[in-house]
Amino acid sequence: MNRRAFLRDLTATATLPWLATGCVGGEADSVVATASGRVRGRVDAGIHAFRGVPYAAPPIGAHRYRPPRPVRAWSGVRDAIALGPTPPQPATPPPLEFFAPPIPGADYLNLNIWTREPGSARMPVVVWIFGGGFDTGSNGLYDGTAFARDGVVFVAMNYRLGAEGFLFLDDEVANVALLDQISALEWVRDNIAAFGGDPDNVTIAGQSAGAMAVGTLLTMPRASGLFRRAILESGAGNLCYSAATAREIGQRLVTKLGVAADRDAVATAGVERVLAAQTAVMGDLARQPDPQRWGGEPGCRVNMWRPTLDGSTLSAAPVDAVTAGAGADVDVLIGHNGAEGRLSLVPFRGLDSVTEAELATAMHLYRLPVERALTAYRAAYPGADPGALLAIVQGDWFYTVPGLRLADAHAPAPASTYMYEFTWRSPQFDGQLGSCHFLEVPFAFDRLHDPRMRWLTGPNPPQQLADLVHGAWVQFATTGRVHWPPYEPLRRTTMRLDLEPTVIDDPCPVRTLWEGIALT
Repeated sequence: MNRRAFLRDLTATATLPWLATGCVGGEADSVVATASGRVRGRVDAGIHAFRGVPYAAPPIGAHRYRPPRPVRAWSGVRDAIALGPTPPQPATPPPLEFFAPPIPGADYLNLNIWTREPGSARMPVVVWIFGGGFDTGSNGLYDGTAFARDGVVFVAMNYRLGAEGFLFLDDEVANVALLDQISALEWVRDNIAAFGGDPDNVTIAGQSAGAMAVGTLLTMPRASGLFRRAILESGAGNLCYSAATAREIGQRLVTKLGVAADRDAVATAGVERVLAAQTAVMGDLARQPDPQRWGGEPGCRVNMWRPTLDGSTLSAAPVDAVTAGAGADVDVLIGHNGAEGRLSLVPFRGLDSVTEAELATAMHLYRLPVERALTAYRAAYPGADPGALLAIVQGDWFYTVPGLRLADAHAPAPASTYMYEFTWRSPQFDGQLGSCHFLEVPFAFDRLHDPRMRWLTGPNPPQQLADLVHGAWVQFATTGRVHWPPYEPLRRTTMRLDLEPTVIDDPCPVRTLWEGIALT
């Protein structure tokens, strides 16, 4: 599929009525009592689904940039049949809003829940944290039906994005988005038994920025005891701001807004003005690319919002905290895809447009020794053109090497550590999309039939691979184990997930190039 056909077909499918309305079919209603009141979901083919259930009060007015507050109880039965509001975020350029269209409303700190058996079943629980660079996305893209079918209670949370979630003004408030996530996990602890879940067997899982959040929660004292296992798909908690950099980002934002460096002043500016200011600051930062600060290197967008090492909510970089023993009692499954960077390069630009100079520039910005790195990458991936190599280098910087470092840090812990590499190649875009970022998600969710996912997987993705990946995720959430050997640092034991799964040693043949380079 070429880029023009992709955009044409995506636009056509975006008008499907079921997507535009968010409606769901069903056989009967299902009512569950939570600590705040009763909610009515829908039962379809034996799966009970509850959507838009609030876990915290609406963050409006003076509370928009402050930590979450408890949800207010309600009387009667609250409908939880349609998707709830989505967090404020910049508009996704058309036609990509098809993947997770915005839903207006103040109650966007909400959860979607799928279960096979409400009541006292005490099934394992997976709590999903979506990705999107910490400034886009919502829980509406992720359907937990297959997990519920296979005996896992699945929960997908929303949390605040962009400035609402990560604004740092050096005012004793930081990482509001992470506090949202902890609030959602506290709600799960207090309420999930009513949905048939076991609050003592919770797995937090996420992809991309969601995995970064999982890696960060792994080390936060306030999150301790709220989960037993962690699945990190393409992210390791490695992207964190120093307080100085976070303060600079916050100051740039309030300067664009023309308001005082005060949360109330930013809230008074209004949502749309703040979103516009965010976009303007991102444009400024893109002209000063620096992956060790905010990104913007060739083929990558600026990652303007990240968790902040504020010394209170988050006192140390996650890999350093894990090395010191944080998360030692949490089972960890972590991995990446074979060519992560192709998702940002292929659909809208094409690998063949990447130049040797851009590849060398990216390596320089990553602090790699350029000439030695070019030689090593070409030897490791013979025949790869500059675009293909750039996609691999980006994946190594953002995901592969940080994941290996986190696995190395966690491996001595008494809890288990497992590593995977997803290498099945999508046929989309004439095969150029390859094993790109996000491609493992439809397999992990066993959602190969979802038309939104098929823009990445193509029309005939292999069900046997979804059976393998989804089955492993369910097994891990249930037992803390999977069917391949644990990660062993000397060998860097990794399961390569493909049509012919294989256990390999060390998925990064150029790993030693990155030794001594900070990946923050």
